[in-house]
Amino acid sequence: METEDLLKQIREKAFKASYPDGTTYWGLSVNQVMSLEKTLAFSAKNIEIAALENGIIPERYVRNFNAFSQKDQIKLLQSTVAVVGLGGLGGGVTEILARIGIGTLILIDGDIFEDTNLNRQMLSTQLRIGTSKAVAAAERVKEINSSVTITVHKQFLDKQNAPAFLSKAHVIVDCLDNISTRFIVHDAAKKLQIPLVSSAVAGASGQLTTIFPEDGGLSLIYGESDLQASMGAEKSLGCLPHAVTFLSSMECSEVVKIILNRGSLLRNQIMLVDLDTNSFEIMHLV
Repeated sequence: METEDLLKQIREKAFKASYPDGTTYWGLSVNQVMSLEKTLAFSAKNIEIAALENGIIPERYVRNFNAFSQKDQIKLLQSTVAVVGLGGLGGGVTEILARIGIGTLILIDGDIFEDTNLNRQMLSTQLRIGTSKAVAAAERVKEINSSVTITVHKQFLDKQNAPAFLSKAHVIVDCLDNISTRFIVHDAAKKLQIPLVSSAVAGASGQLTTIFPEDGGLSLIYGESDLQASMGAEKSLGCLPHAVTFLSSMECSEVVKIILNRGSLLRNQIMLVDLDTNSFEIMHLV
């Protein structure tokens, strides 16, 4: 089917609606997008992009406006983000990025759910104990936003597979719980020339930084990678759900700002958060 035929059918299905402030727009419902995907030789994502390019807003993204423009939403849909680690941070990041409209997600984790994950990991449920975190993440994305393209790797990331797993990403998100693998992601991101957002949580506190390929990066926080440290402070302090949720939201904020080239990034900086004392500090890394 030609693009002109696609646009004709999109326009036929579009309906007039109103934002909360009363401003009107032309919209396209989730069911209409899914119906068009079934009958046309176009993916749901490309249908949504075509709609946005012609001033018609898919209803699932309406509340992204007018914080985002239609061009912004298109750029998000055309972007690919890799999420490394699908536990506490990764589950929250996956949820948010699927809802905001990142078009392609690369989901990487070789772990399975355990009882101890239930306090903080959004993807974990009692029925999922013993099952794959990567599979659960993919299933959750499809429940939220079937327009998202998903690549699933049910393996732990290592030096050998990192280049293949990460090479197609526009941004990489480090949601890991150990420092040694974090350096593997960091080094791969540098070699692949891909920006990296990295976070860690311990108890009710955490940290966040954004690293571009030319930046000093994790060595400015942890020292040299050859130290091969294993676990961070989470091992002794635990990991509380409200801290995990807060830091995963902040990671997504950095991802969106990188993709859209807007706002202030925590680049060459580290944000330190302690929710017990409500302290938020940004330190420059030199």
